[in-house]
Amino acid sequence: MYQRKPPTLSANETAIQLLSRRDHGEYELYQKLSFKGYEESEVEAAIELCKSYRYLDDLRFAKSQVRQHIYKGHGERRIRQELNQKRVAESVVNEAMMEEQVDWFELAKTTAEKKFRHGKASDPKEYAKQVRFLQYRGFSFEQINYALDSLETE
Repeated sequence: MYQRKPPTLSANETAIQLLSRRDHGEYELYQKLSFKGYEESEVEAAIELCKSYRYLDDLRFAKSQVRQHIYKGHGERRIRQELNQKRVAESVVNEAMMEEQVDWFELAKTTAEKKFRHGKASDPKEYAKQVRFLQYRGFSFEQINYALDSLETE
């Protein structure tokens, strides 16, 4: 059976090393440190240290995630779901979303234009595929209708 080697760096050093590469959410960092074999008390102490020096900030992490998802053409629902899975507090998610001024209807339209260059499908099956794609991307039905209606019909 495979035995995990005890970590050579302290939990604090590992946490700072992880945060130097990219922002992490508090829960995500907790999971990574726990997986590496650190005791719960060490993990909690490392997280508190990182928070005290502002190396770890859920709001900053949420803002960066929101920007990344918007750049990828994801809608508000998808972004909220992803941040929920990463256990970012709802109030933090709301604040990050408010600070990022986005016209979700225009983002849905741009996403649809990129994906469906040939235009809005006239075939019901193809149209359903287009709707499902935009739903998967996290757009509401109103946003999807706006986006697909702005496309020219095949």
